[in-house]
Amino acid sequence: MSENPAPLLVIENLHVSVGEGEILKGINLEVLEGETHVLLGPNGGGKTTLLNTIIGIPGYRVTEGSVRFKGEDLLELEIDERARMGIGVAFQRPPAVRGVKLRQAMEVAASNGGLSEERLGELADQLNLRHMIDREVNMGFSGGEAKRSEMAQLLAQQPELALFDEPESGVDLDNIAVVGEAINHLLKGERVSQNRSAGLIITHTGHILEFVNADKGHVLYNGRLACEGNPLDLIDEISRQGYEKCVECALCQPTS
Repeated sequence: MSENPAPLLVIENLHVSVGEGEILKGINLEVLEGETHVLLGPNGGGKTTLLNTIIGIPGYRVTEGSVRFKGEDLLELEIDERARMGIGVAFQRPPAVRGVKLRQAMEVAASNGGLSEERLGELADQLNLRHMIDREVNMGFSGGEAKRSEMAQLLAQQPELALFDEPESGVDLDNIAVVGEAINHLLKGERVSQNRSAGLIITHTGHILEFVNADKGHVLYNGRLACEGNPLDLIDEISRQGYEKCVECALCQPTS
């Protein structure tokens, strides 16, 4: 991260509806270059809606506000254009892709800089996917294998902003550890001087924070960012008193 990191993702007064219901009700969030943010909140609070709006998934209607990435209006861009700008995503339930091998998906993800056979092998070994590299993406994969496959594609892409939707969901402890180490590798890098991706991690349980070092935490509650603070402090408060008390607690600083 540079000494004076610039805003990478800037969300202002974002209102989003799905069908007839308003899900997000005025979100303000700024992620600087190289920062890792964690978004906590109960199920149905709007966390996945926020990520899907950033990505550009159809069906999420922005009724007010803006989302800017590197100063450019994301809401005017298609999904593929956002990816080419430097946004990557790991879905909660990674889709299976018939007819496309995992190695091909990784090569496409890394199309800007290319992916050598040596680098592909390194990533496959890092995520214990060597035996699956020539299988169709996520076809017949277990939950843990699919999450590791998503991480392999993200590490190949090296996005400037990586979005993670419940990376610990549906996987066992061994796989959470592997996925967590890969997330840290992507977001924090191996060297202080290394370019690092910024990250926005959605989590309901907070288990991923046992493996990932995050800079800032936010609680998304009933469609609004109710509070922010140190991620581990927030998790501790939530585990003791639940989300309703957390948004009122002294540890949390209200956001606009």
